[in-house]
Amino acid sequence: MEATAWLCLLRREAVGGLTPREGAIDCIEGACYMQPNRQTMPGSTRRSTMTRMRVCRGLVALMSLVALAPPAEAQVAVSANDNKVVNINGKVTVVTNPPPDTVAVIDLKASPPRVVAEVQAPVSVVGPPLSVAVTPDESLALVTASNKIDPRDPTKQTPDNRVSVIDLKASPPRVVATLEAGMGAGGISINRQGTLALVSNIVDGTVSVFTIQGKTVTPAGTVEVGGPKAGGGMVAIAPDGKTALVSRNADNRVSVLAIDGSRVEYTKRDMTAGVRPIVLDIASSGAFAVVGSLAGGPSGDSDSISLIDLTAKPPRVVDTIGVLGPTAEGLKISPDGSVVAVVVHNGSNQAKESPFYNDGGKLVMVRVTGKTLSRVAEARIGHWPQGVAFSPDGKTVLVGNMIEKDYWVFQWNGTTLRDTGHRVKMNGGPVAIRTAEK
Repeated sequence: MEATAWLCLLRREAVGGLTPREGAIDCIEGACYMQPNRQTMPGSTRRSTMTRMRVCRGLVALMSLVALAPPAEAQVAVSANDNKVVNINGKVTVVTNPPPDTVAVIDLKASPPRVVAEVQAPVSVVGPPLSVAVTPDESLALVTASNKIDPRDPTKQTPDNRVSVIDLKASPPRVVATLEAGMGAGGISINRQGTLALVSNIVDGTVSVFTIQGKTVTPAGTVEVGGPKAGGGMVAIAPDGKTALVSRNADNRVSVLAIDGSRVEYTKRDMTAGVRPIVLDIASSGAFAVVGSLAGGPSGDSDSISLIDLTAKPPRVVDTIGVLGPTAEGLKISPDGSVVAVVVHNGSNQAKESPFYNDGGKLVMVRVTGKTLSRVAEARIGHWPQGVAFSPDGKTVLVGNMIEKDYWVFQWNGTTLRDTGHRVKMNGGPVAIRTAEK
């Protein structure tokens, strides 16, 4: 039943189902009007009816609010899927004449989540699994590509610098621009105002700056943050849009950037947080950040994540905890900031004869309590896992697996992880996933 018709029936009930002696209810083009019969209506009935008319006027106001209410917001995740490489018994191998990489749009409101659109665009598994960003209004996705097939030797990869701008509102979504960042364009973030994007360039050790106006994305400069000797990884923007953090995987530091409009400066404040820090995220409150390390893969050693207190002046690392497995590849802080979901390779990308091989990665949930971290739950996931994303309510968690080329869907109730058994298949290995940060 349409809202106007339902409200008309409600109004009829509110005025007590008037008899012809008392008056009538007329509904014209969705609007309802009360017409009392003043000539035949007794005084007491008139007073009662006037009270009911006031109720009716209140319902008219209610209907106006219903009519003006905005439509429900979409809730999508955007996945970048690499078709260029596969893992063959622990060795990353370039595919001969591979199909194009893809970017998929996942409907998080559906149960289970499902792919609703797909577009071809270059992506790469090299770098943090946060190489895609979505504007707060979910109108655009920006996707980086840190590597491409070497045109001189198609059995190898070489650094890339492309940033694809995808119009998510188009039907179907389409690439509307291809821009250039620095070499090894990796992690990317968009501020919550939807006006600025930053890209960490893994090879150059720089951060590329882009302004966003509507659906137009424009290069706005480059900031050196340590240079090639420092490397890069991920860049995350604080909710107030005035600060950003960038990981430097080659010299094991996390640096602080200052933002004023489209001007971005390296503050020279560096922090030490584990070995080979790459993936990082900032909580929606802006109070803290978490960064993951991935040095332990080749040696089979357990890696860690570190908590950065952003309320301290200057910001600093305040706690570090192991994730009980090598390579903290991906992580995401829950929408309410209570936990961090950490994706651990756990040797699942190694050769089966390796002493460090495990038949599956780990999803580890780490609670944030003040300035401390504690492990609270874990679950087995697929092989060579990458990115992780929460639904807006924090109850659904998606984890991408490169070898299976899918996302596993988990339910999180605040204390327990439950594998739902649902798998969301991708056209390519899912290397990164992101939702809009609002």
